[in-house]
Amino acid sequence: MNKTVSEAIEYRRSVRIFKDQDLDTEKVKECLVNASLAPNSSNLQTWEFLHITDKKTIKSLAKACFNQNAAKTANQLVVFVVRQDLWKKRAQSNVDFLNSVFDKQNEKNTEKRRSAALKYYKVAIPTMYTNFFGILGLFRYMFFNIVGLFRPIFRQVRYSDMRIVSHKSTALAAQNFILSMAEIGYDTCAMEGSDTTRVKKILKLPSSVEINMIVGCGVRHEKGIYTERYRIPFDQVYKEV
Repeated sequence: MNKTVSEAIEYRRSVRIFKDQDLDTEKVKECLVNASLAPNSSNLQTWEFLHITDKKTIKSLAKACFNQNAAKTANQLVVFVVRQDLWKKRAQSNVDFLNSVFDKQNEKNTEKRRSAALKYYKVAIPTMYTNFFGILGLFRYMFFNIVGLFRPIFRQVRYSDMRIVSHKSTALAAQNFILSMAEIGYDTCAMEGSDTTRVKKILKLPSSVEINMIVGCGVRHEKGIYTERYRIPFDQVYKEV
């Protein structure tokens, strides 16, 4: 029986050593479908999921991950890639989708709603994501902060801010994947430690993309969890306002 969300969260641990046991590739792929349903900024979905099942590639990536046990013993790997470079393509996909939705509607304010929605993807998104050596981001930052003296306004408008936004969205997708794996009794370990330049070279990725994390996948070995789970006492991190 599959676990509930709470059970999956409780079950999930960062497993450092996996058994020499094959995973069902299709089940892992289904967990990645769940990853694609994660909330993300402006529905741009500036992510890509590379599902690594080839043993030779896993071995090469393990070296790029400093031969961590979680990579060396993994049956499969998933590389979560930030594709901020695809923002134009993803924005156009949203435009096409919204047009198809509004074309089916025949309400009094349909065209008004269409205009507002499309303006977001045709004007607001290009304003936020267009970059020219960081210069446009600096001008946006100065302008938006001046406007912010008079009314509430979004201030995270520099190129570096938009990078963070894309990384947050991709991390949310990774969390969906990790919990989906836990739900079906598969184990994972999210790794940030890697030589990302070598990772991109191994996977033949453009130099402009960024690696969010690499997730080792397998079935936990009895020695795979190094210690009991530790968390800061909840009353130190929780505040009701």
